[in-house]
Formats: sequence, C-alpha cells, structure tokens
Amino acid sequence: MAQYDFVTLDVFTNERFGGNPLAVLPDARGLNDGQMQKIAREFNLSETTFVLPAENGGDASVRIFTPARELPFAGHPTIGTAIVLAEQGHEDGSFVRELMLEEKAGPVPVTVARPDEGLASAVFTSPLPPVVIACDVADEVLGETVSVETGKIGYQGHRPGAATAGVPFIFVPVADLEALANAGPDLVTWKKADLPEDLTGIAVYTRNNEASGAPWRVRMFAPDHGILEDPATGSMAAAFPAQISASEGLGDGNHDWLVEQGFEMGRPSHIHLSAELRDGEVLVTRVGGTAVYVSKGVIEV
Repeated sequence: MAQYDFVTLDVFTNERFGGNPLAVLPDARGLNDGQMQKIAREFNLSETTFVLPAENGGDASVRIFTPARELPFAGHPTIGTAIVLAEQGHEDGSFVRELMLEEKAGPVPVTVARPDEGLASAVFTSPLPPVVIACDVADEVLGETVSVETGKIGYQGHRPGAATAGVPFIFVPVADLEALANAGPDLVTWKKADLPEDLTGIAVYTRNNEASGAPWRVRMFAPDHGILEDPATGSMAAAFPAQISASEGLGDGNHDWLVEQGFEMGRPSHIHLSAELRDGEVLVTRVGGTAVYVSKGVIEV
C-alpha cells in the first residue's frame, strides 16, 4: 500500500474556511486515472489536483479532478497548486516565482508572489483567450434550471450567453442581488434540459452594490460534475470577460474587476480578474487570488 502526502488550502480568500477548498497531492507519481478519480471522490471537494513531472518543458504537469470527472483546466486548482509548488524551498521571506503548469487544456503561466509578511498570491494567464460560443437554450429553460423567474433574466444589455477560456460555461445575468440569492440548481429540470454535453456549469451573475468595491457577484452551479454550487470558479472568471464584452462592448485596453462569489454559501471569495482587449476582441485574461493552508496529511492507496 502506497502513501501520498497531501495538503488542503482555501483559495481566493485570505481567511481559513472561506474561499474554495482544494486538495493537492504534490507528488502523484504512481497513481493511475482510476485511483486519482477515487481520491478526488474521497476528498469530495470541488477539485483535487495531482502533480506529476512535466512532459513538455514546464515546471510540472497538473491533473485536475472533480468528484465526478477530470477537467482540462480549472482556476482555483491552478492558483492553489502553483502556490504549493512555489513555496517549496521558500519557507521564509518574500519571493516572486514564475511557473509554467502543463494542464490538459495547454500550458498555463502562473506568477506567484509572497511578501515578507502575509499570504502568497498567484495570477495565471488563461490557456486560451475567452470567446463567445453558441448558446441555444431558451430563457424559460435556463430560468427553470437555475430557479430564476424569466422576468428577472437579463438587464441593461446583458442577455444569457455562453463563453469559454478552456472550459465552457453558460452565463445567466439576473436583475438584482435578490434574484441571485434565490437562485439554485433544480436537479430535475437540469437533467431534462437540453444543455450542451461539454458544459462545465451555469454561472448566474448580477451587478453588485457599489459599497462592496466588487462590481460583480456570481454564483456557479455544476451538478453534472458533482458540484451543486462552487464557492469560487477561476475558469469561469477567465471566460467572463467575453460575456461582459459581448454585453457592454468594452473598449480596447486593459480592464480590471473584482468578482465576488461564494457569499451565499458562507464561503466568501474574491477573484481578481483582468482582460486585455484590442479591436473589440479579448486577447487574454488573467485571474488572481490568495490561498490559506488548512490541513496536511497522508492518504493511503
């Protein structure tokens, strides 16, 4: 029976028990696909990552599993895993380290920085530029699927759409924070709805109140991946600028936002999001945040 070290972190937060939990196995050599899936199911977190030797000149190969399946790319696992790897050999003091993580969707560059005092933070560049993709699901079906009245869907030029920066999401704008708070996946309707087979999840979003300092509040549901609701979704955030641009016609240059997620779950998360546009096209998105260590141990396989 083999033993594997693991750590868990809360990502996109600076407080333990906030943000999105993540399990990381820093050395997963010897595990096969089935074992990785079983371990991810055992942890039963949104994602578990397995670090392997790089195959194409990067710093490490990272495989990402939800409790139900493997993902080609995901945001909070990228942030948390990069921080774990960067801090190896840097137990004390400040540092800045550039990493290239090889994920199924492609190479993901990540910058990890830690000040003399405080938590390490990481910023990754999405493996693919975000693009709008076809979304043929009717408002009525989307509303029933995520428990939102049809009349509450859409506002100020924002209409439901779909976008991807490596993994696809449907985005459903709602009129206010009350509609967002009342949203949630209707599992019966979800199974009956003709949703795209490769869909990662449905992100319901609205404008936040100005006092929060974060212009966007989002909730993300992915029951097909064993995740009723995700406290923080970096891959969704990476695709979000394509939805914003399609709705608001963002100008060329750099745009920065703070996105809130997980508040309705009691796990507040803060996602730093930036996008660079040229000729109306989103060229690149960057997603960043901090992480807090929660536990460490050994799992036997």
